Amino acid sequence: MTGRRSSTATMHQVAAAAGVSQATVSLVLNNTGGSRVAESTRLRVLDAARTLGYRPNAAARTLRDGTAGLIGFVGDVVASSPFAGRIVEGAQARAWEDGLLLLTVNTGGDAGIEDAAIEALLSHQVAGIVYASMYHRKLTIPDSLIDVPTVVLNSEDAAGLARSIVPDEVGGGLAATQALLDAGHRRIGLINIESPSSGLPAAVGRAQGYREALDAAGLDVDPRLVWDGDGNPQAGFDGTLALMALEAPPTAIFCANDRTAWGAYQALETLGLAVPEDVSIIGFDNQETLAPFLRPGLTTLELPFVTMGWRAVDTLLNDSAQPDGPEQVSCPLVVRESVARPNRTAG
Repeated sequence: MTGRRSSTATMHQVAAAAGVSQATVSLVLNNTGGSRVAESTRLRVLDAARTLGYRPNAAARTLRDGTAGLIGFVGDVVASSPFAGRIVEGAQARAWEDGLLLLTVNTGGDAGIEDAAIEALLSHQVAGIVYASMYHRKLTIPDSLIDVPTVVLNSEDAAGLARSIVPDEVGGGLAATQALLDAGHRRIGLINIESPSSGLPAAVGRAQGYREALDAAGLDVDPRLVWDGDGNPQAGFDGTLALMALEAPPTAIFCANDRTAWGAYQALETLGLAVPEDVSIIGFDNQETLAPFLRPGLTTLELPFVTMGWRAVDTLLNDSAQPDGPEQVSCPLVVRESVARPNRTAG
């Protein structure tokens, strides 16, 4: 019969194996030693704990610290979204840096499930809760979270009670338009994902960035070049047909999400036009199941899901002061093959 290493090693046994006091073991394993424990001693304790198969007592930690070494993550459809699930990846990575686990609940937008999930997480003495949304919007956090350490992720707490981590929509819209300007385009269309009058932060911010880039280049915004879609391929298709039917059509189009850009590609193909030889296209999202596989590959702005998830947990753990407004995370430009210099003179 093969012998097995015990999974119930005690802190006292770790101390004996490492040749140190139990107090020293406690300081090291609970990450509270700081400069009080020499690095050589710390490594010796960790090696002994690993060899003996020591596991910290979660119940004891709950009694001592008031938390169970857990972070709660509540999302609407974040975890099941094909691209926004990377938020969970970033949040989990940051939690693990402090030896914490992320408990994730996907509510599907069901208020009853959300209430039950929050109550269950709080009953497990989580250190705090990340309250996440699939898309950038203004929302109201549940009453049960008002007195709980909470960070709103990928949305904004309308009441300003909780800290919020969101993508920099204005900066992204500006960067997208600037990339087209840098390629030599001066007549640039915009197909948005909603009307800015909707108040949707992504629609408002991306359109604002578009206007700011044109203004900085000394160009007026031609309202005929702006089309308010709904974020779906059909709107990109219809908007592109309308823009290209103008007497002076655009030489480039900024599509405010990748699905809209997909529709724009189809419309241009229907018209017998090529991307980017006849019209340059730039998107927003860097949806990994779509943008790299369009032909040509779509140049787009990446929603920084991993970074935002990481920042949400980091903010929660560091208990930093509430800033004025949400923290904005920049959206990097992902260059592929859908942008080129214009091959004709705009009217």
